[in-house]
Amino acid sequence: MQNPQVQRRPSYPIEAVDNALQLLQLLRDEGSLRLKEAALELGVAPSTAHRLLAMLVYRGFAVQDETRRYVPGPAMGAGPAGISWTRALRDVARPHMEMLCSHFNETVHLMIRVGTKVRFLDTVESTNLLRVGDRRGTVMPASKASGGKAMLAELEPAMIFQLFRTPNAELSGDFIQEPEYPAFLRELEAIRINGYAANHEGTEEGISALGMAIHNQKGKVLAAIGIASPAIRFDQLFDRGLVASMKEQCRELELDIAASGLLPD
Repeated sequence: MQNPQVQRRPSYPIEAVDNALQLLQLLRDEGSLRLKEAALELGVAPSTAHRLLAMLVYRGFAVQDETRRYVPGPAMGAGPAGISWTRALRDVARPHMEMLCSHFNETVHLMIRVGTKVRFLDTVESTNLLRVGDRRGTVMPASKASGGKAMLAELEPAMIFQLFRTPNAELSGDFIQEPEYPAFLRELEAIRINGYAANHEGTEEGISALGMAIHNQKGKVLAAIGIASPAIRFDQLFDRGLVASMKEQCRELELDIAASGLLPD
C-alpha cells in the first residue's frame, strides 16, 4: 500500500534519475561513498556510477575528499547521519529481516534514529499485491514511527524533554504540546514495559506497524526493526505470533552484532 504523499513509484520511472536519487540518499544516511560501493548499491557498472556521481559533484550535491570518497556537498539539503557503521548494520540485519518477511509475508524495515527523526536504511518488501512499499531513504518523525518510538522509549526523561519540549524543538517543528506530551510519556513507558511499539496509521493512512529496538552488546540502542502491513491485516499478525517472532529475531540479530565486531560498543 502506497501513500501518495510518502512514496508511490511512478508509472514510467526514469532509471537514471532514480539511481541519482538513491545516491543522494546513501550520501545523506552513510556520510560517504566510494565509487565501487555506489556501483554495487545500484547494480550498475562503475562507469555508470561514475557518471552519476560526476553530475552530483557538478551540481554541488557531492564532493570528493582527499581519499577520493564522495561526501555530501553544500547543496545537500539534509545533513548526513554521521554514522559510519550503517552499511555493516544493514549487512548483519538483512538475513533476520528476510526471515521475518518470509514468515509473515509483510514488509520489514531497518531504521536508525538521528535526533527526532528516523531514517530508513533498508527494506525487505512483501510479495503481497496490497503491501507496504520500499521506504529506503525515507525520513519520518521518531515520535510517530513504531521503530522510532521503540528507540525513544529507552532514553532518559531529560533527553526526551530536550528533544521535544525545548525552544529548539519549537524551531525544528518537533515540539509536542500539552496535553499530548504527558500522554506521549505514558506511551513510552508502556513501550519500555512491553518491549515493542505500535504505530496505527500514525505516519501513513491505512498502514500499521510494530517496531523493536536493536542493541549492542552493552545494551545501547543502535537501531530498530519494524514490520509494517496494511491496517486491515495488522491484527491478524498478532494471532500468528508476531511479537514472539520479532523478539526472537531481534535477540539473534543482537548476538550477530556482538559477534561481528563491526559495530560500535
